[in-house]
Amino acid sequence: MTYRIAITGAGMGGLAAAALLAQDGHAVTLFERFPAARPLGSGLVVQPVGLAVLDALGAGNEARSLGASLTRMLGHSGPRIALDVSYRPGQPGLAMHRAALFHCLWQAATRAGVSPKTGHTATGTRETSTGIDLITDRGSHGPFDLIIDAAGAGSSLSPLTSRPLPFGAVWAHVPWPDTDLPGNELRQRYHRASRMAGILPIGRLPKDPTPRAAVFWSLPTADLDAWPTRDLDDWKTEVTSFWPALSPFLTHITEKDQLTPARYSHGTLATSCSQRLIHIGDAAHRASPQLGQGANMALLDAQALALALRLPLEDALPAYRQSRRWHLGLYQALSAAFTPQYQSHSRALPALRDLILSPLSRLWPLPGILSALVSGDLIPPIAGHAWGAQDR
Repeated sequence: MTYRIAITGAGMGGLAAAALLAQDGHAVTLFERFPAARPLGSGLVVQPVGLAVLDALGAGNEARSLGASLTRMLGHSGPRIALDVSYRPGQPGLAMHRAALFHCLWQAATRAGVSPKTGHTATGTRETSTGIDLITDRGSHGPFDLIIDAAGAGSSLSPLTSRPLPFGAVWAHVPWPDTDLPGNELRQRYHRASRMAGILPIGRLPKDPTPRAAVFWSLPTADLDAWPTRDLDDWKTEVTSFWPALSPFLTHITEKDQLTPARYSHGTLATSCSQRLIHIGDAAHRASPQLGQGANMALLDAQALALALRLPLEDALPAYRQSRRWHLGLYQALSAAFTPQYQSHSRALPALRDLILSPLSRLWPLPGILSALVSGDLIPPIAGHAWGAQDR
């Protein structure tokens, strides 16, 4: 049982879905709006659940060769430990540059026989007697049995209206300098919840052996609005005064265009699919990156959908929706709860974090629960996935 499938967006979810579905024998057409598909952003963490998807794609070993093994997340608020989460022994996260993960997924899709159609901006869909057509700025394409919207937060097909979050960040990736900071830990420093700086080792880029780091600095959205007029040297002085350990990293930043502003929002579609159109990844749900689950959610959506499409189409989409419902709901709720403790103007929440929640988090059994939380498997990420293992 195979289907004619169109996918919009050659991001993490779109490429993963294209590769997995093509591996299963579906006729996959991948549309991308840019003339040449490319990743956006800097560093990310592929958690153990996401690594399992990469392994299913045959891309896990290449990803591990490019990424940096991440064993701990440690954050300080002044002299106090405000965040301390370790991964399970032998099951680290994998910190990567987005371009490195994109490379691995692009290669997996290519091996599966997917040849993206670039320069197509999806503008709508049209159901017909023989299926569904995808409408782009270059015409009508189809018919397809199913369209998968993986076009991210900018999707024109998704009805999701998300809530803008009051804080964003600026990001840069730089060569890893001579520093005492460990190369296998995410390190952060906070002042209340209004300031946050972070350093994430992200491995290397394809064809470049240089180890790299992602540096990020939290900003209220009003300051992001004013970012184009901010003097770079003035910003670097502010950051290094706040956290001197960042100084050797910032020496590599000499132009403002090396820094990428990022804005965040929160929201989830009440219904992520109709009869022949389904939304995955950021087109279906968006959240702060505080829990480090963004890429994993897109990868898990892709895998769950590929498993579901081993069923008849009328059963597949309800099965997909049910399989991801609880995991997505839990992590969206936790993201909404945790983010204001690290990015907000509140004074009460960071005090609660530093004085009560952080000390409690180091008492049994909470360390194990937090490890499961960041690993992405606090509850099964694809509920009832055994139905996807049946013979086609």
